[in-house]
Amino acid sequence: MGKNAAADDIPETGFRRLRSTLRLLYHSQSPQAQRFQYSVLIVDLAIIVFFIASPVLREYDTFLWIDYSIAALLFLDLMARALASTDVLRWLRQPNIILDIFILATLLFPAQLYNLGFLRIMRLWTLTRGHAIWRPLRRRGLIAYQETVQAVINLLVFLFVVTGFVYTAFVDRESEGIASYIDALYFTVTTVTTTGYGDLTLPGSGGKLASIVIMIIGISLFVRLAQSIFRPNKVHFPCPQCGLQKHDPDAVHCKACGHLLAIPDEGHA
Repeated sequence: MGKNAAADDIPETGFRRLRSTLRLLYHSQSPQAQRFQYSVLIVDLAIIVFFIASPVLREYDTFLWIDYSIAALLFLDLMARALASTDVLRWLRQPNIILDIFILATLLFPAQLYNLGFLRIMRLWTLTRGHAIWRPLRRRGLIAYQETVQAVINLLVFLFVVTGFVYTAFVDRESEGIASYIDALYFTVTTVTTTGYGDLTLPGSGGKLASIVIMIIGISLFVRLAQSIFRPNKVHFPCPQCGLQKHDPDAVHCKACGHLLAIPDEGHA
């Protein structure tokens, strides 16, 4: 009986050891964990490049092999992050995790979910919901630029999502000149920037409504980017008394309540 109990404890102990190791790799600041996190980030960025190029690469015979290989990598990453979490159910309810699972589904069923494949680029947005992409900025004392970088990423994600949507929904219709992914990207950029050359348009009422939505959201993202670039940099340091989240880097007192602050130097934050 004692031997059986001991044998039953071995897998459980090994499983717990695996979860502990994954927590350290994904969340700790040790040199080994940092190397692992940077490696994962590089792989993620390479996958995003593939997502952007997918409409062009889809014609090649090796496309499906690459597609399923990336699906395997994303599945392993999701499983590892699930094991590294302390509450799996709460982790699964996070919007970025739900989106990653959806992206995995488009990779596993590329033929059935072809029309939704343009949403894969949202993987870049989910990366910004974690800490790995911001740690290099923090270590170099550049965390004040996080808001600007986030605004740039949001704009890029929007541009490529819209480009994929236009390419998927309108490239086969009788649109005026939209016949390739480059045409869809060109139309998206000219619409978002409200340049409106008029050489490429989307057909029908649906195309006009899509163009209106693209312009409104695109202008909003451009305004957000301009604000993050031109307004004074702030540091994220909640006031202990009133809770004001952002202050000037050299602030001594909270401008809302006058409480004495002790904002650490960016290089040591």
